[in-house]
Amino acid sequence: MGRLANISGKDAAKAFQKAGWQVRGQVGSHLVLTKPQVKANLTVPQHAEMAPGTLRGLIKTAGLTVEEFLELL
Repeated sequence: MGRLANISGKDAAKAFQKAGWQVRGQVGSHLVLTKPQVKANLTVPQHAEMAPGTLRGLIKTAGLTVEEFLELL
C-alpha cells in the first residue's frame, strides 16, 4: 500500500479530476467535486498538506483504491 503523506489538497484535487470528477465550486478553502452518476460529492480541503485519514476517506468515497489514486498523482 502506498504512502499518503505530504499530499496537498491541490494535488489531490488534480488526481480526482483525472479520475473523472469535476469541480462544481468552492466553499471557503474547500473544493466541491462531483461526478455524473455518483450521488456523493467530494469536498477536498485546499491545505498545504492533507491529513492521511481525510485523504483515505476521500479516496474511498471516490471509489478508488490507494494504489489507483497514487497512480493518478
